[in-house]
Amino acid sequence: MYAKYVMVHMQKYISKLRFKPHMLLASCLLPILTQTSFAQTSKFSLELELGSSWQAKNDVQIPNDLDGSRFSAKDIVGNGPWSNVRLNGLYNFNDKHALRVVLAPFSYSETGVSNIPIQYQNQAFQANQPLQTDYKFNSWRVGYRYHFYERENHDMWFGVTSKIRDAEVSLRQQNVKGTDDNVGFVPLLYFATEYRLNNSWSVFADIDGLAGGPGRAFDLSVKLNYDLNSDWKLGIGYRTLEGGVDNDDVYNFAGFNSALISLSRKF
Repeated sequence: MYAKYVMVHMQKYISKLRFKPHMLLASCLLPILTQTSFAQTSKFSLELELGSSWQAKNDVQIPNDLDGSRFSAKDIVGNGPWSNVRLNGLYNFNDKHALRVVLAPFSYSETGVSNIPIQYQNQAFQANQPLQTDYKFNSWRVGYRYHFYERENHDMWFGVTSKIRDAEVSLRQQNVKGTDDNVGFVPLLYFATEYRLNNSWSVFADIDGLAGGPGRAFDLSVKLNYDLNSDWKLGIGYRTLEGGVDNDDVYNFAGFNSALISLSRKF
């Protein structure tokens, strides 16, 4: 009963968002999540997360030399917010070992104005003229986690994550366009902790992150969860994403803060 009530209101939330291709993921998953639940002893769990993200910073310079201008995408298009969706999957081999999968697409396309002229990807963009900015940062991850600490009301996990980063920054002004896209592999460390306040409420926090060499990447979330029943869990929380790279070719550091609502179930 509670699960159906939550799903109706989440579907209404999705219908009010500006449509983006990755929002199709949410609409496809909702019918799956609302099916009759399986046995409580199942090893699978899925979490659907919907959020609104604000841009804290997004500084870009390509090429990263005298031929490129360092500019702020935030100053051009503003803070947002932009809608996003994420799917977290978990398969428990046993009480100690588990496989994680994270599908986290994110993008926006906005038109604003730069108060400085910009040299980007060997193209010149004028100041104080409409400038379309397209930003994409899709994150696809597979990871392993180990349940190393277990008490009556407190658990902790540690692991490693393999991340595929699919990123793109594009500027367009009339017939002039400059684009940089990059698909690459990023290794991350993982840590998570859950503290149960009582039989229904719990606090969960996790982080994928690593810093070193020319770049860094951090994805941190904190959620307050409520158990609707033995299979369903509803959560609200906060997520922050921060990171980037500074090498001979590219300078790009971005940060986003998100308010989120999540729904998870055991299969």
